[in-house]
Amino acid sequence: MTDPLLPELLDLALEAARRAGELLRDGRPADLGVAATKSSPIDVVTEMDIAAEKLITGFLAEHRPDDGFLGEEGASTAGTSGVRWVIDPLDGTVNYLYGLPTWAVSIAAERDGETVVGVVAAPMRRETYRAVLGGGAYADDKPLRCRPAPPLDHALVSTGFNYVAAVRTHQADVAQRLIPRLRDIRRSGSAAVDLCDVAAGRLDGYYERGLNAWDLAAGDLIAREAGALTGGRPGRAPSYDLAVAASPGVFEPLQALLEEFGAWHD
Repeated sequence: MTDPLLPELLDLALEAARRAGELLRDGRPADLGVAATKSSPIDVVTEMDIAAEKLITGFLAEHRPDDGFLGEEGASTAGTSGVRWVIDPLDGTVNYLYGLPTWAVSIAAERDGETVVGVVAAPMRRETYRAVLGGGAYADDKPLRCRPAPPLDHALVSTGFNYVAAVRTHQADVAQRLIPRLRDIRRSGSAAVDLCDVAAGRLDGYYERGLNAWDLAAGDLIAREAGALTGGRPGRAPSYDLAVAASPGVFEPLQALLEEFGAWHD
């Protein structure tokens, strides 16, 4: 890394993600998932989500008071430095509620609109994924590389589903049409972790409709720095309409099928 700003941003993102991950892991009540259909545990998850975001933004603002913020739980300031932090303090909230291990803290730093640092901390996996633009991707200190591309019918692909029933029904239709073309489909419940699993070679591809900037920013950079291709609809960047990440060779045919099947609309 020749740019002196990037190591500083990476170190701050790693420390903020570590602190937030510990807060969420250690602060989760042991019986949280027992009454998972009642309002009270959901309220607890929301409180933990907000507390984690406040911890992250407070820590980062202390060290870089002129930076901007965009967070899932409402942090939104423009800043004056040209750097903006894009934060999902708890990606995989339903997993967290039920005691499933696939949830993460996602923090990205943008400079002048371009993502330059990404960190995804998955405390229950005991892994922290990180990437710097042009500097490769790592899980802790282990370099990450996406899998060599298999034929599409041997590809393991992950996706996610919206919470709105009508939207989820269409997404299920798309998945049903895809399944015969693939090895299989997985659904982890965390976009950030799925993108890191593409980077780590645990998945051949991933796609989802309905993601926001905080869901995508860090994991997208990590996947790209591990050699994966990312995008949205053909010729477009990942967006709310559609996000796709996959090994080269899987990306193009997967993206083409998603376009054909209308995965980009409800």
